[in-house]
Amino acid sequence: MIIHRLSCTLKTHQNVRIGHCTKVPRNVNMEKLQHGYLFPEIERHELMHLEMYPHANVIDLGIGDTTQPLPTIVTSSMVDFVHGLSTATGYKGYGPEQGEKALRKAISVTFYKDLGIKPSEVFVSDGAQCDITRLQLLMGPNLKIAVQDPSFPAYIDSSVIIGQAGKFVDKAGKYKNIEYMTCGPQSDFFPDLPTISRTELIFFNSPNNPTGHAATRKQLEQLVDFAKVNGSIIIFDSAYSAYITDDSPKSIYEIPGAREVAIEVSSFSKFAGFTGVRLGWTVVPEELLYSNGFPVVHDFNRIMCTCFNGASNIAQAGGLACLSPEGLRAMQTLVDYYMENARILVDALTSLGLTVYGGKNAPYVWVHFPGSKSWNVFAEILEKTHIITVPGSGFGPGGEEYIRISAFGQRDSIIEASKRLKYLIYQEQN
Repeated sequence: MIIHRLSCTLKTHQNVRIGHCTKVPRNVNMEKLQHGYLFPEIERHELMHLEMYPHANVIDLGIGDTTQPLPTIVTSSMVDFVHGLSTATGYKGYGPEQGEKALRKAISVTFYKDLGIKPSEVFVSDGAQCDITRLQLLMGPNLKIAVQDPSFPAYIDSSVIIGQAGKFVDKAGKYKNIEYMTCGPQSDFFPDLPTISRTELIFFNSPNNPTGHAATRKQLEQLVDFAKVNGSIIIFDSAYSAYITDDSPKSIYEIPGAREVAIEVSSFSKFAGFTGVRLGWTVVPEELLYSNGFPVVHDFNRIMCTCFNGASNIAQAGGLACLSPEGLRAMQTLVDYYMENARILVDALTSLGLTVYGGKNAPYVWVHFPGSKSWNVFAEILEKTHIITVPGSGFGPGGEEYIRISAFGQRDSIIEASKRLKYLIYQEQN
């Protein structure tokens, strides 16, 4: 037997390796991705910084990971469930791919009361980001999407991977087949819809990550009308809706007609501290139909049954506890804690004359540095203050002059970060 050996050059970031290669070509869509995914890139810069300054007290206000302990009512419910797994009567194996009935009902009652959402339209998952990718798989490569600019990078990267995005245009900093909807302060963080080309899918995040803006009722009414006229489907990401403090809608289904044009994705990660526990949900209304009249919910159910074995039953026990009266009070305490952090950051930065957005309906602060490149600002802040932020360009070309600062952190770290940032900016200004 003759073994055919191939020698090839492999490029991984800046490393070049020479060795045996298979005859399997790389997915051309993976080759279109620009650099690494944003947040692992931020972590990479943090590790490099720690190598240079091993004794530095680095404060991470970048990725947006929660820091406060889970409430006892949540952890005790999960512990009780785990102990039950060691008994003949309490053991449970595979559960429904769509989620436990009790949790689906609790989600529909807690978040969609009087909005007509049925438990059967709620699909429990391991988090919103995973559902975004499953929705891309559901819709396929032959569609065009629109995204807010700036917006959460998973919408774009998943579009690239599935084959929707087309080529990357370096000069514009955009993918050719993606419609970038400018959502800056000049337009109250909402797209000028009459200028937007028709797309099949519209990804819309409110409150928005990174800007912190929550769309008003009037804005969402315009969005739903726009989708209806164009025959589009809105994929509405409400992961931060628990942080809304004004009368902005917390769900797209508060808008009349949205059930016919919108899917909603949400998560326990940021309001319950489940970033590591992993639990979320997606709502697909029965009225949402493809162009041939077939219900989208049936296909999404097939995707969930084929590509997913259901969320961890331990995590679901915790999620159910979150939605009890005591659990909801505990969740609000967590939300209030992070929003106080946001207030401290906003006050510190605005006191120096900086233009600051967000921090009112979301735990993110969006800071403008006119005329600056966001990666340069990120690098200077990290070098001079040992604080991790996120360069705004990582969320799209519309974020080039901005830095996103997360309010997820311990209070003492937030206060210390505010002092360091104030000192740095004061020195720069003087």
